[in-house]
Amino acid sequence: MKKHLLCLIALFYFFISTTYSQENTLPRVSSGTIIRHVDFTSNYISARNVDVWLPDNYSPNQRYKVLYMHDGQMLFDANTTWNKQEWGVDETITRLIANDSILSTIVVGIWNSGRTRHSDYFPQKPFERLPVSTQDSLILLGRRQNNVSLFAERVQSDNYLRFIVEEVKPFIDKTYATLTEPEHTFIAGSSMGGLISMYAVCEYPEVFGGAACLSTHWIGSFQTEGNPIPAQFFAYLKENLPSPDTHKFYFDFGTETLDVHYEPYQQQVDIIMEEKGYTSTNWITRKFEGKDHSENAWRERLHIPLTFLLPIQFN
Repeated sequence: MKKHLLCLIALFYFFISTTYSQENTLPRVSSGTIIRHVDFTSNYISARNVDVWLPDNYSPNQRYKVLYMHDGQMLFDANTTWNKQEWGVDETITRLIANDSILSTIVVGIWNSGRTRHSDYFPQKPFERLPVSTQDSLILLGRRQNNVSLFAERVQSDNYLRFIVEEVKPFIDKTYATLTEPEHTFIAGSSMGGLISMYAVCEYPEVFGGAACLSTHWIGSFQTEGNPIPAQFFAYLKENLPSPDTHKFYFDFGTETLDVHYEPYQQQVDIIMEEKGYTSTNWITRKFEGKDHSENAWRERLHIPLTFLLPIQFN
């Protein structure tokens, strides 16, 4: 267990040091078109790139569903990513559209900033439910691990979501031919990106109709034993899950590397989902034996949440 967490720390350090090494290289996609909005400025957080993927035969006369995705620099082209892996978003969505599994969809890939990724993605209200002394110790703990600043700043995910909802989404809806309603607007990510996707739907149920949360990092930090964080996520969900009549959630986890820690926490989340009235029509949790915590693993199963969230008919 400790070995897995130390490996994650090392990868985190490498990720921070290389996040922007390829920032000026536009991803090469096998289908569709990438448009990059460089250093999209914000009143709430630091500027960052926003990559917009338009499906083949995009037309301003047609309206499209929109999927917002975190870690935008990891989505389309392994040649431009730090670990030479990618989600394969363009290939997967194009295949699903061709098979009439989903309607044509625009993808908005919001880059992480590298240094403040954990601060941007950690759900703020659950974090602030922790005693202040615990908050401070978690921040200091991150800064002691190999001199890596896990929390480069105080948790600022509320501002990150304001950036998406108040700045990015209005720009996307004005610039591209989108279906703007929540039943056509979704958000997705993995690991910490899974946490912030869950949080986005709970905080803005009038904006997002659902979330795909792959390998959700329920432990919230590099600590597993005596970790006070998951209980705060559970309490937050009990109080803030939106109506199952109008929202969908997809969760999953593997059984290797960092994902080996997630199952007991996901089981607690599943109990909450059932208590709140979610059923198989609006909620899925999947376990993937032998799969690890990587873009390669998420790429293999991306079609499952996309088909669930973006069907021809929204249930």
